[in-house]
Amino acid sequence: MSLIEFTKNRWPWNYGLTDFLEREHFFNDDFFNLEKSSPAINVKEHKNNFEIELASPGFDKKDFEISLKDHVLEISAEKEKEETGKDNGYARKEFNYRSFRRALQLPKTIDESKDIRASYKSGILRLNLQKKEDTEQKPKKMIEVI
Repeated sequence: MSLIEFTKNRWPWNYGLTDFLEREHFFNDDFFNLEKSSPAINVKEHKNNFEIELASPGFDKKDFEISLKDHVLEISAEKEKEETGKDNGYARKEFNYRSFRRALQLPKTIDESKDIRASYKSGILRLNLQKKEDTEQKPKKMIEVI
């Protein structure tokens, strides 16, 4: 097992607390999972499309993997960086490993047959998902409590 795999899987604070939370399904939310860090996300709905923005600085375009299946959009990224050098007689080797994974349940109004446009600039991943053409916005039905 490499040092990176060891570090990724065995952070000291994951023992006990994470196992307890996972066994008990405590709130069953990614917020409480200490093993991964999820980037902030914004979702905007427009008349013909959805626009998704993901704050993910420090990655390159090639680091992202995006898939859509059964109205679940999965976005993940992984980056490993290693530097080696000598400075003032000291030998050093530094490494950095970062990753995340987000899965979003999309509404049935998304047209999965159309291409998803994705762009990455200034640390923001932007996705544009088209709605089905026959989708019409129905007014909210109000139900009276008697």
